[in-house]
Amino acid sequence: MTLLDTTILFVKQQLQKAEGGHDWFHIERVYKNSLLIAEEEECNIEVVTLAALLHDIADSKFHDGDETIGPSIARGFLEDQKVDEATIAHVISIIENISFKGGNFEKQFHSKELEIVQDADRLDAIGAIGIARTFNYGGFKNRPLYHPAIAPNLHMSKEEYKNSESPTLNHFYEKLLLLKDKMNTETGKKIAATRHHFMEQFLAQFYAEWDGER
Repeated sequence: MTLLDTTILFVKQQLQKAEGGHDWFHIERVYKNSLLIAEEEECNIEVVTLAALLHDIADSKFHDGDETIGPSIARGFLEDQKVDEATIAHVISIIENISFKGGNFEKQFHSKELEIVQDADRLDAIGAIGIARTFNYGGFKNRPLYHPAIAPNLHMSKEEYKNSESPTLNHFYEKLLLLKDKMNTETGKKIAATRHHFMEQFLAQFYAEWDGER
């Protein structure tokens, strides 16, 4: 088996019981988006591929906020596959710096490969799939759909963002609608613009239905 085949098999096994918005199919979509964006960028495609496939191998949201588990599992797997240390270090740095974390997180690492995988991951958080994932996670956490008296918190710290229990619709304003302007690559920006517009249309329809206007 190739390294790609082995990695895909490993990720599928690890995420067999994952929440629907962070399962293998999320990984697959991010992987495909990464390859699409990478076509227009000068990059190390092996690093992009491995980082895309392993970026959510153990999301901290499902491990009591522990951000070390994912990188540790990814490193262990890559070392077992005899991947060279430079590649492993790069992939781990991407995993450690890819998350939104409230939008106030200062990245400690920069690379074209990180930009590509981060854009691909953010694209899966917006548009039709982003909407579906948001409400799926809200249901998983038993959060209300919307509460008119609870305003979005637009200036959350990393810890506040991690521990937020606000209604699902607030997440649009606290993250999803912010992502369009945080894209790194030209391809990412183009795709994000279309998905962003779709979310705006959805919100307009949601509020109209909530208020009994449509």
